[in-house]
Amino acid sequence: MRKTATGTALAALAAAQFLVVLGNSIVNVALPQIRTGAGLSDGATTWVVNAYGLAFGALLLAGGRAADLLGHRRSLLGGLAVFGTASAVAGAASSAGVLIAARAVQGVGAAAVAPAALAVLLGLFPPGPGRGKAFGVWGAVSGAGGAAGVLLGGLLAQTWGWRALFFTVAGGTFAVLLAVAVRTPRSRDRGGGRFDLLGTFTVTLSLTALVWGLAGAREQGWTDGRVQGAFALAAVLGAVFVLAERRHPDPLVPARLFEGGRVAAANVLMALFGSVWIALFFFLPLYQQEVLGAGPLLTGLGQLPLAGAVMLGSALAPRITTRIGVSRALPAAVLVEAAGMLWLSRISADGSYLADVLGPSVLIGLGLSIAFIQLTDVSVDGVAKADSGLAGGLVNTTRQVGGAVGLALLATLAGSLTARSSLPHPEALTDGYRAAFAVSAAVLLATALLAVPLTRTTRSPERKSAMRTIDESAPVVVRLSTVIDAPLEKVWALHTDIDAWPNWNADIDQAVLTGPVAPGSSFRWKTHGLDIDSTVYEVVPGERIVWGGPSSGIDGIHVWSFTADGDRVTVSTEESWSGAPVDAATEQLGQALHASLENWLAALKGRAEQTA
Repeated sequence: MRKTATGTALAALAAAQFLVVLGNSIVNVALPQIRTGAGLSDGATTWVVNAYGLAFGALLLAGGRAADLLGHRRSLLGGLAVFGTASAVAGAASSAGVLIAARAVQGVGAAAVAPAALAVLLGLFPPGPGRGKAFGVWGAVSGAGGAAGVLLGGLLAQTWGWRALFFTVAGGTFAVLLAVAVRTPRSRDRGGGRFDLLGTFTVTLSLTALVWGLAGAREQGWTDGRVQGAFALAAVLGAVFVLAERRHPDPLVPARLFEGGRVAAANVLMALFGSVWIALFFFLPLYQQEVLGAGPLLTGLGQLPLAGAVMLGSALAPRITTRIGVSRALPAAVLVEAAGMLWLSRISADGSYLADVLGPSVLIGLGLSIAFIQLTDVSVDGVAKADSGLAGGLVNTTRQVGGAVGLALLATLAGSLTARSSLPHPEALTDGYRAAFAVSAAVLLATALLAVPLTRTTRSPERKSAMRTIDESAPVVVRLSTVIDAPLEKVWALHTDIDAWPNWNADIDQAVLTGPVAPGSSFRWKTHGLDIDSTVYEVVPGERIVWGGPSSGIDGIHVWSFTADGDRVTVSTEESWSGAPVDAATEQLGQALHASLENWLAALKGRAEQTA
């Protein structure tokens, strides 16, 4: 795609992600108007929020896997249609039951949209500077969506009433649906394998029970029989899910997802990070309204500096990462957010927006946005394209579940301190909020400390010195992978029979190897009109092969890795290009290399599966 085309596609995908965040945050500030206008009880009012979060959090894994099997773009369009229709129904709801049911269906649509939109983005932007900028936009809309929801919700509710919230989201959704349909390219991104019905059923019910129990704990208390029953059910179903995954040939969460990258580490950190994120947008508007006395609109306007800081941090994130690396940028960003939370823990009942909210909001926005981008990037590190939807669903799930756990615990803490206090109500509320912000700062500090070892790329000691890698500082770096339904032996033999490359890869006109496939051997090959002389640097039979060398002023290093999972193989490739021609046309050559490697993987997969 041309640069302008990818730019408009990115705008459409970012808008889809913005809607998912907006769908949750826009109602928070307008709950009093919704309760009065729709005639809801206190319990039903709570479920206007919980129904969306429950369906969204419980179905994200299933939504991600469905996107991989049915097609990322197709799932995104379907999810947007469901989300928009449910939003319109919520706006027209004439009873509490219809409103809450519509909010639940909104959550179902969001669970399809979030992982599919991220997967489409990953397909459009290969690893490198382009993806870094795309993640910057993604982080901006994800972080700013919470603040924008408070502002837009307050403005709409105060001006046109609570129904305008849902009708506005519905209109925006159908506009985004049209933009995605027109601006994102069609692709054959449907994966192989079968849908894991048992795994999907058990994990969805387990997450539903967990989120329901956490929501109930905030209302009925942790010792309530129904709450404890929900937690017990979640644990039992979780155990059944683990057992089912071990036996299924195409598990919902395959082990290969956690091999060769930092996916597991990113999800652990995202759960901790999410536990603070969602609580922030719950407690901060409450402090502004319940203690400082601000109305919905003024509270929403007060979120603008936070949203602005999020956008600034998102713009700076790619440059910061390029300069100091993820293993330093991530903990530093989390520490900045922790400093903002610690500052909020000093709020007072007789304070003001300028003295108590503005400064920490800016710090939190900067840290939150940069950290979110780093965690999202690390969460898809080394993931095959066929699993990109699932990876997106998994990281969104950990953030949502972490947020539900964090909000339940922090709300319980704040509520208990307020209930036991003998101080006037505003001061009692402030004591509870201060405690919640102080614990949030401690959680973020722990997250920063864990991020240092967990995000560091390591290799086994016996192979560390022998492994040859790409040039990470090169202007062009491309990483891709695919899953091939064929035995490792066949895939490895096909790929290392260099002389036979032209037989199955249409991009290669000729290839001649001098000597065996071993370190020090060389081969000459012709592709896209270029004559290339390459040297084999490393060979680990059945696992890894590395070659490279200069050609036409371009110094390239090419690494191929093979990971077997039964009769399936994950083939990962990464290549770096440097040199004067690359400096002069970085974006164009990066796109060319991405297309070439994508075609290579597709050709390898097609031939291997044909002869498997």
